[in-house]
Amino acid sequence: MSSAQDPFYIVKEEIQGSIDKLQSTFHQWERIPHEIGEKVHMTKELLAACESVVWQVDELDKTIAVAARDPSWYGIDEVELEKRKRWTSTARTQVSNMKKVVVAGEDSNGTGSASVSGMRRELMRLPNSHQNNQYARDEDDFIQSESDRQLLLIKQQDDELDELSASVERIGGVGLTIHEELLSQEKIIDDLGTEMDGTSNRLDFVQKKVAMVMKKAGAKGQIMMILFLVVLFIVLFVLVFLT
Repeated sequence: MSSAQDPFYIVKEEIQGSIDKLQSTFHQWERIPHEIGEKVHMTKELLAACESVVWQVDELDKTIAVAARDPSWYGIDEVELEKRKRWTSTARTQVSNMKKVVVAGEDSNGTGSASVSGMRRELMRLPNSHQNNQYARDEDDFIQSESDRQLLLIKQQDDELDELSASVERIGGVGLTIHEELLSQEKIIDDLGTEMDGTSNRLDFVQKKVAMVMKKAGAKGQIMMILFLVVLFIVLFVLVFLT
């Protein structure tokens, strides 16, 4: 499954958009002086947004836990699972640190600036851009790997289709040869039947002629013919077996 179709990456992009918007609002909140009433309203908005993003990350973590039970069923491996866990962990840490800074700023009301500044520095030390770039590179590598796998699968299917097409052509050639052979055998059988019919007609003609001759010759003629045939048979027997 490509990253464009994977539900994890779809939800991840939505959460990342929420985090980016949250960071933008957080930077605006930092620039507003404590005395301005607008900061109170923005503080509540930031805290609510942080809770919403944390809830989304927790839900995404649950789906990762489900996939971890049988990664092969979802078409992922241990490396991909670890990468997803790292992302949710980093996202949760980013939002938690922003929430801590906002809560500290709300509680201090301008008196705990050192603590707030320390939390801000801790937040700024998070390698957000580096990690995001790393995740982007990992996603690109994953997409490229999936693309290569799909291309290889398509090539294998094309090769199998070519082999199947060649087999069908061979079978078609054999079938055509058998058909031509059957036509040839049918012609030979037809010719043989014609010859047998001709021979049968000629034999009938000879039998009729013999019957006519026998009838004309009478009893004496028939006896003479039988004697002649017996003598002829004896002569042929002697020539064949005794010489």
